[in-house]
Amino acid sequence: MDDVTATIQTTDQTFAQDVIAASHVQPVVVDFWAEWCGPCRALGPILEEAVEAHGNVTLAKLDVDANPQTAAAFGIRGIPAVKAFRDGKLVSEFMGAQPRAQVQRFLAALAPAQVSALPADETGLRSLLETEPERVDARRALGRLLFDAGRFDEADTVLAGAPGDPVSDGLRARIEVLRDGALSDVLPKNGHDAHALAGIIAAIRSGDSAAKARLRRVAVGIIEGERERDPSVEGFRAELASALF
Repeated sequence: MDDVTATIQTTDQTFAQDVIAASHVQPVVVDFWAEWCGPCRALGPILEEAVEAHGNVTLAKLDVDANPQTAAAFGIRGIPAVKAFRDGKLVSEFMGAQPRAQVQRFLAALAPAQVSALPADETGLRSLLETEPERVDARRALGRLLFDAGRFDEADTVLAGAPGDPVSDGLRARIEVLRDGALSDVLPKNGHDAHALAGIIAAIRSGDSAAKARLRRVAVGIIEGERERDPSVEGFRAELASALF
């Protein structure tokens, strides 16, 4: 998380600094609430937890009874009222208690979610996936770690949780090739994935339909996984297409 505190209390005296000025650093969501307000007490914890999980946003809570000047300035007539500020300006708002999913969408439209760094160890990656199962990058990393350790069944299970991700699918295809044994000699060795592409494409040219299908998935997975680090792998796409047809 950033060093900016996720949730603060603001007042009539500090609103300009806490919200208007601070929103030039990162967006600020203001929760206009009161102690007697039941819907406010329901929404408050949802907002606080969502902001903490989302990151890149500060939540400023303003008690309208104790701070009537700011409430009046923003025309607050019903609570809870939630207003979002960015670059010193009001940019979005909603009124009334909202479900968690709606609050998350509100935050997502305001600022991109903060993505935590990937742990380097198995325990850390598994813990991250327990809390953020949609993290494809974590599935790739854990799947690769298990694959490199020869724990193919576990790797396959982890990677299966990222359907549609070509890198994960490519690793699953490698597992299938290794289990079959026939074409395992063309797979990458010692972590040098991109170096194996020429041999994989050559094997596709001479292979049967089943081999072509598996090795195509391996090749696509390598290209997708390596292209940011090594843009030259993009040049293999045309060769792959030519080998397939």
